[in-house]
Amino acid sequence: MSLNNTPAASRLHIALFGKRNSGKSSLINALTGQDTALVSAIPGTTTDTVSKAMEIQGIGPCLFIDTPGFDDEGTLGEMRIGRTLKAIERTDIALLLCEDENNEEEKQWMELLSERNIPVVLILNKADIRKEPEPAMLQIEKALGQKPLLVSAKEQTGMERIRQSILEKLPADFGQHTITGNLVKEGDLVLLVMPQDIQAPKGRLILPQVQTLRELLDKQCLVMSCTTAQIGATLKTLSCPPRLIITDSQVFHTVYEQKPAESLLTSFSVLMAGYKGDIPYYIEGASAIDRLTPQSRVLIAEACSHAPLSEDIGRVKLPRMLRKRAGETLRIDIVAGTDFPEDLTPYDLVIHCGACMFNRSYVLSRIDKARRQQVPMTNYGVAMAHLSGILDKIVYHSPAERRI
Repeated sequence: MSLNNTPAASRLHIALFGKRNSGKSSLINALTGQDTALVSAIPGTTTDTVSKAMEIQGIGPCLFIDTPGFDDEGTLGEMRIGRTLKAIERTDIALLLCEDENNEEEKQWMELLSERNIPVVLILNKADIRKEPEPAMLQIEKALGQKPLLVSAKEQTGMERIRQSILEKLPADFGQHTITGNLVKEGDLVLLVMPQDIQAPKGRLILPQVQTLRELLDKQCLVMSCTTAQIGATLKTLSCPPRLIITDSQVFHTVYEQKPAESLLTSFSVLMAGYKGDIPYYIEGASAIDRLTPQSRVLIAEACSHAPLSEDIGRVKLPRMLRKRAGETLRIDIVAGTDFPEDLTPYDLVIHCGACMFNRSYVLSRIDKARRQQVPMTNYGVAMAHLSGILDKIVYHSPAERRI
C-alpha cells in the first residue's frame, strides 16, 4: 500500500438508498463523474452493492455505495434487500431517493437510518421530466419531515446542492479520530516493533503499521523501527528511551520484558481498537476471558478474508492461548469479512481483529449488536494483553482520550 493512498476504511461512506429505478445508479455516476454503476431502464439492474472512491472538495476522501432497490421482489429480491440492509452498517451519511407516489417504504427506511443516528439527505430525482415537482416535494416533506433536494442525475443538475448537504450533515467529529491520540506529540521518539513474519509478506507492511507510521510522521514524531529480534540492539543505539513503543500484539510479553521503565507500551491492534471501536467496552469484555470454561464458546471475527496461514494470529495463535487458559475443549468459531452472526447469544465472548479494513461506523454497529445482546466483546490486542497479564501495564487512547 502507498503512504499516499487513503484506505477505503478511512473514507466517509456515503450510501444511496431507494426503490428500483429511482435513479440511484445514475446519481452515483453523476456525483462521481464516471460510469461507476450500471444504468438501465429495467428495474432491479443493480443486484449488489457497488462502491466508488473519490474526493469531494471540502470533505476529502469519500466512498460512494450504490445499493439494490429496497422494494425488490421474490427470493432473489429478498437477498438483494438483505445486502442493502447490510450496507446501512457501514454508512456514515445516507442519500435517500424518494418518489412522488406512496412514500411508506421510504418512511420505514428513514426511521431505520434515524435509529442508527445516520444523517439522511432526501432527494427527488428526475427533475428533467417533472413539469410540476412542488406538490411531490411537499408530500415528501410532510411524510418524512424533511424537504428533498430536486435534482436531475441525467442532466447532472443539483449535484452541488447534494455536495453542500453532505457537508452540512457531516458528523461533527468525523475525521477527528486519530490512531495515537494524545499518547505522543511532536518531537517524541516512538519505536515500532514489527515482526516480519508470515503475516507480513515480503516487500510490504500490514495496513495498521502503514497507517500508524504515516500518522506519526504527520505529527512530526521521531520514528525508529525494528523487528522483535532487534529490540535490545535498537534500544542500545538510542540516546534516550522512546516515549512510546508500539508492537505487534503477538509479541507483547517479549517486548514488555525488554522495554525501558520510562517507555509507554501499546500495540497496533490496541491502537486500532481505540481508533475504530469502543476500547472501554473492549477492556471490560476482556475480563470474560477469566470466566471461560472448557464448555464455553468463543467467536473470533476477522475483517480480512484470506486463506488460513500456518501461524495465523486469529486462527492459530489466539485460539491456542485461549485453550491453554480455558481448556482444550473450548469451542472457537471463526468468521471473516462481512460474515457476522445476527444472533451472538450462543457465545460467551466475541474477539474482533483490529478492523483496519472496516470503517468506524461498521465496527461500532457490531459492538452495538454485542452490547444489545449482552455478549462481552474485545479485540485481538486487548485479549492478548490480558492473556499475557499486562493489560494494566499498556496504554491506549479512545475518542475521549481515555487511558489505562
